[in-house]
Amino acid sequence: MAAVEKRSLSDDIEASPAKVQKYDATSTLPSTKLKARANELGLSFTGLEFAKRMDDDDPLQHFRNKFIYPLNEDLPSFDPSLIRGDDECVYLCGNSLGLQPKEAKQCVNRELDKWGKIGLHGHFKGEMPWAFADECVDELSAKVVGAKREEVAIMNGLTVNLHLLLVSFYRPTAKRHKVLLESRAFPSDHYAIESQIRLHGYDPATSMVCLEPREGEHILRTEDILARIASEGDEIACVLFSGIQYYTGQVFDMPAITKAGHEKGCYVGFDLAHAVGNIELQLHDWDVDFACWCTYKYLNTGAGGIAGAFIHKKHAKNDFPKLSGWWGHKMDTRFNMDNKMDLANGAHGYRVSNPPPLLCATLEASLKVFNETSMSALREKSKLLTAYLEMLLDEHYPRPTPANPHSRPYAEVISPRDPDQRGCQLSIMFSVSLKNVYTELEKRGVVCDVRKPYVIRIAPAPLYNSFKDVHRFVQLLGDSLVAAHVNSTTEGV
Repeated sequence: MAAVEKRSLSDDIEASPAKVQKYDATSTLPSTKLKARANELGLSFTGLEFAKRMDDDDPLQHFRNKFIYPLNEDLPSFDPSLIRGDDECVYLCGNSLGLQPKEAKQCVNRELDKWGKIGLHGHFKGEMPWAFADECVDELSAKVVGAKREEVAIMNGLTVNLHLLLVSFYRPTAKRHKVLLESRAFPSDHYAIESQIRLHGYDPATSMVCLEPREGEHILRTEDILARIASEGDEIACVLFSGIQYYTGQVFDMPAITKAGHEKGCYVGFDLAHAVGNIELQLHDWDVDFACWCTYKYLNTGAGGIAGAFIHKKHAKNDFPKLSGWWGHKMDTRFNMDNKMDLANGAHGYRVSNPPPLLCATLEASLKVFNETSMSALREKSKLLTAYLEMLLDEHYPRPTPANPHSRPYAEVISPRDPDQRGCQLSIMFSVSLKNVYTELEKRGVVCDVRKPYVIRIAPAPLYNSFKDVHRFVQLLGDSLVAAHVNSTTEGV
């Protein structure tokens, strides 16, 4: 892996160029809106003044003040010789860990104070009774994922929930034993599916159907996914995709995948780790069978935050196999203690342990912010922010072409160019060392992340990121690319 980090990535980009996906050019694209607004203001879209004006006009810009923004001087790799320490950093990593809502500490301290004052009685007293801590955030969670309240359970971690759901929705037979997933599924999904297949006595080599993008492409085409379901669906027990692909930022067509899977008799579920709080979701209306998600990315609950699960209402009374626990027992008979399971309907029947109130408290703090707006409004801003980032990258750091055969370092976006097929994340490859670019960005107060082998992920989250953040990042990227190029030359890359 070290060899990959030290070599230039230009050869890899040449060998596997990003393909621009086709979309309806007659529609009002975010980039078109941005250019029209720049012309209206008499400004260049590349200038800082335009970014400031966009922020001034942003109806959601006040939400930034509801989050704690790190300062450059508090970051471990910040270099004070390059940039001011008392400025806010450029935080573009909500795809990995969202910022802390200012109210999170208040919500957590409220529960700690209650514990100290009334001890055991906290289970049934206060703003968030501990016995119902998860249910206190059910309704707001359901709103974010487009579900009925009774279809949602807040519990455990993502992979634990995935296993609990697969116990019910992956029940292989000699004829129908396959699971369809993407070849680059996040390890959580891959490992869970692999182990579930083995648990049932099947071989992942023959029961895992892993879809690859076409040769030379980074993105899975929807028609290829649907074609595979159509051709092998009679042997597929379960289709399990991510809502958004973590590496490329691609939004999968969840309604189409669900419909195709159901037409072939498959159960269909989604890992929404990178989709929840990022794009509009309508799990109930899309007829999705099951889904799970974490909350520490775009839902901003902090590292290790509690996760969520969705089970469609139509399965509420199905006699599926499941791994039961005390907390799946109906509340009104739970304390009879007679060891006779009186299972709660729907998603609540999948709960196995009592909820952690401190984790529910941080989720409450974040969801309160989401509840002050709508996912459609956030999505509209997100498309503009991401398009602005894309436009500036294309303008300042383009890939060489016969018409523009420059030799300076360049950046290449491998995320879909269609705004409807991506979330707020752009995954970027570079013509110089990935490791060096990332190191230089960190020195300059940019918080982002590397996903090996080839990309840095940049995610302007609409709740707290601004157009100025995007503009600052692109400027700092230029300095970082120059420094990374010099370092690569020095290292003999």
